[in-house]
Amino acid sequence: MPARKLGLPPVVPKELAQGLAAIRATVEVPAEFPADVQAAAEKAAAEPRLPDLDRTDLELITIDPAGSRDLDQALHIARGLSGEFVISYAIADVAAFVRPGDPIDLEAHRRGTTLYAPDCRTPLHPPVLSEGVASLLPNEVRPALLWTITLDHRGQMIAAEVARARVRSRAQLSYRDAQAEIDSSTPRETLGLLKLVGQWREFRERDRGGASLKLPQQEIHPDGNGWTLRFHAPEPVEGWNAQISLLTGMAAAHIMLYGQVGVLRTMPPAEQDSIRRLRQVAKALKIVWPPELDYPDFIRTLNPTRPDHAAMLNASTVLFRGAGYRSFSGGIPEDADHAALASDYAHTTAPLRRLVDRYSGEICVAHCADQPVPTWVLRALDGLPEQMAAAERRAKKYERAMIDLLEVYLLADRVGQTFPGTVIEVDRGKESGTVMIEEPAVEGRVIGDRLRLGQEVVARLTSADYAKGAVAFEIVRGDQRPI
Repeated sequence: MPARKLGLPPVVPKELAQGLAAIRATVEVPAEFPADVQAAAEKAAAEPRLPDLDRTDLELITIDPAGSRDLDQALHIARGLSGEFVISYAIADVAAFVRPGDPIDLEAHRRGTTLYAPDCRTPLHPPVLSEGVASLLPNEVRPALLWTITLDHRGQMIAAEVARARVRSRAQLSYRDAQAEIDSSTPRETLGLLKLVGQWREFRERDRGGASLKLPQQEIHPDGNGWTLRFHAPEPVEGWNAQISLLTGMAAAHIMLYGQVGVLRTMPPAEQDSIRRLRQVAKALKIVWPPELDYPDFIRTLNPTRPDHAAMLNASTVLFRGAGYRSFSGGIPEDADHAALASDYAHTTAPLRRLVDRYSGEICVAHCADQPVPTWVLRALDGLPEQMAAAERRAKKYERAMIDLLEVYLLADRVGQTFPGTVIEVDRGKESGTVMIEEPAVEGRVIGDRLRLGQEVVARLTSADYAKGAVAFEIVRGDQRPI
């Protein structure tokens, strides 16, 4: 979901307003911050704790969705004397404003993560912090956890450390701004090197056997006085920027495992039966999957803009399930891997929006300074995995319900009309499944005779039900290639 307030249409239809309210009640979305939390945040904002180390000399920049205010990360990349890459990655220091057990901390534990909807955000921390004094906004001195990560000339990590420092971002760029500058003849050094480092890190991911699904993503966008849905086509810089965040998460995991205290993001390996079933899906879609090609390398050959490939990517999500968190103290856990990344990994780069990142950051700072991990961190470790799991379940349920509701809103007056689309999921009996409509960017249940994955069809909208929060289609015409 877009990380900004998009605004409701001037006149909100009764059904849409009721749907928004019902979703928030069902999902138990937190209301406004209680008075004691807001008061504590305002007091903390007036009394920031700035570290002694001054690194405001670094020409950091932020790269985020346009309009973002909760800026967690700021980046600088330079070349070392021997050709290595030196990455400086500043992460917002939430602990400079939030004290263990204070009202802000307790409320953050109740929320777990920021929630996004088309008409508003429900932040993890009060906006006076998350969009104000704790955010790495341009031209403002801020407390940060400053990571220094060194890579060799082929993108392999050599060293990593983190310490508290004062920083000042020089510019706030959107992804489109950053991509345009990279594509120009004179990008600033950090952006020119971001492309190079990002591409090397993508190569290292392939080398490790990691995989990233590039699914078409439904996103809510403003459209005149209302909203619409579109499938998001990311700029290349989004992938390169994500590689820096992943790199930092891997460095954090290595540090925590070395120190034998931490909290990791984990994912179990895919079962071989699931991979065998996916090979059958590829066969049904008539997509060549050579026997010698591993799953991660096969996924990289897929183009999400092709209907058959989009269906294949959608079917592949079965291998990316089971992600969770694993806390540990006094030893190294056996189930520590993140199978999709083919690496140890920790969430640590979004503390303004995700609770667990504050804890992993604190642990890494302590380990790098050869200091004991703070007692307040150790006390919270055992409960963090379930707290984050519950928060993620709520966030996914909320976002899906919002998109489902908007699908109904966009199509409520179009029942009976037909739309071109692609079948991206088929139920066991082949008489029902899911169809992906191109415009508007809707996914809905569909019925038809002998549905086939990747089948290009014309589908008639049969219902758009506010009460159910769902749209439904039937096949009017499909291609006739043999199944």
